[in-house]
Amino acid sequence: MPGPRITVIGGGAVGLASAWRIVERWPDARLTLLEKEPRVAAHQTGNNSGVMHCGLAYRPGTAKARLAVRGIRQLIAFCEEHGVRHEVCGKLVVASRPDQVPRLHELLQRGTENGLRGLENLPPERIREIEPHAAGVAALRVPEEGIVDYPAVCATLARLLQSRGGRLVLRAPVRALRQRGGEWVAQTDQGEFVSDYLVTCAGLQADRVARMAGFRTDVRIVPFRGDYYRLRPEREHLVRHLIYPVADPRFPFLGVHFTRMIAGGVEAGPNAVLSLAREGYSPTAFHPRDALEALAFPGLWRFLARHASMCWSELRRAFSKALFCRSLQTLVPEVQPQDLLPAGAGIRAQAMTPDGRLVEDFAFLAGRRAVHVLNAPSPAATACLAIGEEVAGQLAQLF
Repeated sequence: MPGPRITVIGGGAVGLASAWRIVERWPDARLTLLEKEPRVAAHQTGNNSGVMHCGLAYRPGTAKARLAVRGIRQLIAFCEEHGVRHEVCGKLVVASRPDQVPRLHELLQRGTENGLRGLENLPPERIREIEPHAAGVAALRVPEEGIVDYPAVCATLARLLQSRGGRLVLRAPVRALRQRGGEWVAQTDQGEFVSDYLVTCAGLQADRVARMAGFRTDVRIVPFRGDYYRLRPEREHLVRHLIYPVADPRFPFLGVHFTRMIAGGVEAGPNAVLSLAREGYSPTAFHPRDALEALAFPGLWRFLARHASMCWSELRRAFSKALFCRSLQTLVPEVQPQDLLPAGAGIRAQAMTPDGRLVEDFAFLAGRRAVHVLNAPSPAATACLAIGEEVAGQLAQLF
């Protein structure tokens, strides 16, 4: 008897990894993955900084903490097995002021509770041994973090999926979803796809696709754009690996930081500002439906009111290289505005509730022969293989 027919929507890291874990678990499954772009990893996965996050800052016991720790180890093993470029280079989280030192201790405690190995508090002289141009009163060394080629991870997952009989359909945006008897019908630009079970990993469109499938949720995806600069080649020696600030616990983003890229070069950023286009990567990007939905959402205005000062600072920094550089100088004082070259942007799909609070943890919806990944911001790319296991497990409960 043939296996279950399963449709997966979304060709980013989470969608591909979920599809891969499904065919690993059910080799006889007839799986089709639908991706609306002409290539996989076209949005969040292919436009991030390439960092593998190991679960340092996430609250112990959350899905983020659990899946990030397991996920980074699975991802490293996957890259080693399949020859994907990666480097476990370690990261420094640097306290630039004495009042930030207690937060370093909190991060050490969280990381230890989450199961990370080799965490180490560093005094200033040890900071300079590891990153000679970095400045700080103290730092936390996180040896398990690293960098990776995420598009190559996705290309490898796509190849493996197809080698197991899975079907990858590109240029197939889903226009409608409906249940017909015990079947799911996905209407796309490439025709109808009928299956017994549905999995959606739609990232920036996650809330819309879930609603399209008939799931009621008051959570809305609000897109935040993050702009990057890169260091001029002659100044790349200022950064050896990864240098991060101590993140403000009142805000869900990590702050601008330095990342040595797996393909070479050093990136600096990102900031975090509201985008008026879910898939718009420039400061002037505008999509009428995206903008209207965001601006009409009460949660956004409550969020902006709650974090007014910080949001204003992020917006100013987005339009001022001097202010951007000033933030970077708290980590590496020698960096100057003329050292920074524009380097594109990424979009973070962040779920938000109507009361203006960000959904901090990964969020899943399951039922009616379907599993929806509703919120999977960073570190979802790092944790994709572990998230895929989670999705496959939830799907198994629906069989």
